[in-house]
Amino acid sequence: MNSGQQMLESAQKIIIKTAQKMGLSKDTMIRIIEPEMIHEFNFPMKMDSGEIKLFKGYRIQHNSALGPYKGGIRFHPNVSREEVQALSTLMTIKCAVAGLPYGGGKGGVIVDPKKLSEKELERLSREYAKKITPFIGSDIDVPAPDMNTNPKIMSYMVDEYVKSVKKSVISQITSYKTNSRLISDEFQTNLDYLRSTFTGKPIEIGGTLGRTEATGRGGVMILKALLNKLAGSVKAFNNLTVAVQGFGNVGYYFAKIAEEQGFKIITVSDSKGGVYVKDGLNVESTLKCKQEKGSVAGCYCKGSVCDIKHGKTITNEELLELSVDILVPAAMENVINEKNMKKIRAKIIIEMANGPITEEAYEYLTKKGIIIVPDVLANSGGVTVSYLEWLQGRESKWWTEEKVNKRLETMMIKAFEPIWLKSLESVKKSKISQQIDLKSAAFEVAIEKILQGLALRS
Repeated sequence: MNSGQQMLESAQKIIIKTAQKMGLSKDTMIRIIEPEMIHEFNFPMKMDSGEIKLFKGYRIQHNSALGPYKGGIRFHPNVSREEVQALSTLMTIKCAVAGLPYGGGKGGVIVDPKKLSEKELERLSREYAKKITPFIGSDIDVPAPDMNTNPKIMSYMVDEYVKSVKKSVISQITSYKTNSRLISDEFQTNLDYLRSTFTGKPIEIGGTLGRTEATGRGGVMILKALLNKLAGSVKAFNNLTVAVQGFGNVGYYFAKIAEEQGFKIITVSDSKGGVYVKDGLNVESTLKCKQEKGSVAGCYCKGSVCDIKHGKTITNEELLELSVDILVPAAMENVINEKNMKKIRAKIIIEMANGPITEEAYEYLTKKGIIIVPDVLANSGGVTVSYLEWLQGRESKWWTEEKVNKRLETMMIKAFEPIWLKSLESVKKSKISQQIDLKSAAFEVAIEKILQGLALRS
């Protein structure tokens, strides 16, 4: 079984488990699990050498009970139909958890983008956009960046999508002899609306301020909301120790914003290893050091000074097993599993990566009393600000970063509340376990919302 199949099986298993607990019928369960549309296609692209190469792409539209499909596009050699289906399924849950008027979708191309030139990457992006144009739109399916895609790639796709729509409009003008000037003016007026079909765009073509930091910022907001609920048993934010595995966009901004809020970041790592500074490291100095050295390892940065006397090198495995207040896996999936779960000593785990804890490890750690904030809630800040970008584009009204962040905070706290209450209800009803299980609560809240959406459509 490949990783995509494992991911799909895991996603479906927790939905089935939750649905059974809720007493749902088999037909209802299948309706929640099975995707509504699977688009699988091959498309040719001319390489710089002149060779024509065939690529395989996907766009899976899982569920639209709550609104348009929403989800990223990834470029990776290990993309598979099963992986894209799993990710689209989890996006349905994540959007419902976040309280967004979206369903789940996901897309991808089987390609190693590192082997493409800049021009080839642009052509690939445009060819993929052409293939998905017939079944996306601001009210239908709203793609975004994901693994190995970014705002620049979205700009290529937006441009190609707008061209395709404009071509269709011109075709209608020709066929029906409509007032071409009137339709052309209307098309220009609705350009922001058309561009809102994609989120994660550059600012100059309708992107939003605050999007880069949104996932990490949202994670810190959820952590603070949780600690406020636990105020009777957990000390104040100041000097709570935090370990962050993964120092990419998500891990860096989580660490940076948590540091600004008074948390003590004692260790961070990237794929090559990490650094431990007992008294707390300086996140921004660590990033500058990493950019110079090419790795976090060796960046013992306290304040603006990086010196070996401040700390020591640490492996990714050792980081996970540290005795800290808060552990933040923000890198790869399944890093906490049956092999190391008994060595985990953190009090709280915030899943900023997708699926960093296996089901077996999750059950073990929850029974042990460790509180785990699931990825579908913890890292939903990104899709929440994507929603705010979508709103701004549809209305052609652009907000300040402060307004975006305030809206994000309001929405993240609003998403957290029902999940917290649901987890407490489960504790009261359970005669076996008294442990807080936020993941089960999150999936139950999401499925309840999806069922409401399905009922309204019936």
